Amino acid sequence: MRDLRTVDLEVWSLAQQEESRQAKKIRLIASENYVSHAVREASASVFTNKYSEGYPGRRYYEGQQNVDPLEELARQRARDVFGVKYVNVQPYSGSPANLAVYFALLDPGDTFMGQHLTHGGHLTHGWKANFSATYYNSVPYHLNGDGLIDYDEIDKLAKEHRPKLLISGASAYSRVIDWERLANIAHSVDAYLLADIAHIAGLIAGGVHPSPVGYADVITTTTHKSLRGPRGAMVMTDDEYIAKKVDRAIIPGLQGGPHNNTTAAIAVALAEANTPEFKAYARQVVTNASTLAGALTERDYQIVSGGTDNHLMLIDVTNKGISGKQAAQALDLAGLETNYNTIPDDPRKPFDPSGLRLGTPATTSRGMTETEMVQIAEWIDRVVRDHENDAVLSEVREEVVALCDRFPAPGLPGSEV
Repeated sequence: MRDLRTVDLEVWSLAQQEESRQAKKIRLIASENYVSHAVREASASVFTNKYSEGYPGRRYYEGQQNVDPLEELARQRARDVFGVKYVNVQPYSGSPANLAVYFALLDPGDTFMGQHLTHGGHLTHGWKANFSATYYNSVPYHLNGDGLIDYDEIDKLAKEHRPKLLISGASAYSRVIDWERLANIAHSVDAYLLADIAHIAGLIAGGVHPSPVGYADVITTTTHKSLRGPRGAMVMTDDEYIAKKVDRAIIPGLQGGPHNNTTAAIAVALAEANTPEFKAYARQVVTNASTLAGALTERDYQIVSGGTDNHLMLIDVTNKGISGKQAAQALDLAGLETNYNTIPDDPRKPFDPSGLRLGTPATTSRGMTETEMVQIAEWIDRVVRDHENDAVLSEVREEVVALCDRFPAPGLPGSEV
């Protein structure tokens, strides 16, 4: 970044500091990952200069000779990876992708159902402060006493409220989702089923989580997180009618020109995801999460749902005499990056909740395996138990940096990937 340093030293300096932070910390935030050098190069390519309102073959600007085949390439690669017929790669992120589906299939005031935010759902699945609950009638469903999706409650609520759309998928749920059962519930009341796979897209691509294809009427996903792509999103379906509705919802309904540099990076990430190496990565992500959860359980940490089948876990730290926010802040000082998170029926406020959310996509991208997960669990426990001891935090931080030096982060200097 020589030119950036010359033109804007302040931004260059912040970028250097961020590069060092990502290299020297163990990143356990479930929604974060490292992209390859190739994905970063595509993100920074000359495609960022081009405006391309519309779709391939139907643009409002000339000069699309390279953008059109690029977007078609990204679409085809998504079809190959996920086994769907129609793909839109233009949404700017996951929330606009969900909004596009609502805009396409619902009218203002229509009823839909989604997983409650404090029970693992996402803001756009009907949280009261979000657009999804402002413009539509949101009916939330919950986890049962074992921390599992309460399919019986969903069935009961669906029959009672007759939603037009049922949303499945979560941002803090650690178990396999039963797409078939959800589809049966949705279709029994003539509702569409939307599968939001933003968190687990990489696991589905890698064959380690069941796919909603064939069950869900429409699928949304981000392209980062476990998929290891840029910050973008996709909407996928096998239904031509829904595909046309979604295309019109995205443009002219919700946005103008796509970010072509992001489309390029999505195409690269999808090519990487369609390899044996990525499948091995996805398997290791799940193995690492299971190992980390087991090691924390042995240290008397309470995991919502009792464990994990995917890339993340939600931990209730109440029995440790600390809040989730306190724990996350102490862990960050020790070089372990997490996020505090609400737990089901959390008695604490959302900005200072009882839980911690941990994930293994980024550590797995660095090449860490079960041995390192056990060590990370030991560090987490050491910090949480002595979170006000600066000497302990400093000691753990030094050990974390030493481990990170052994496992260079993809896409950063020192890594060949």
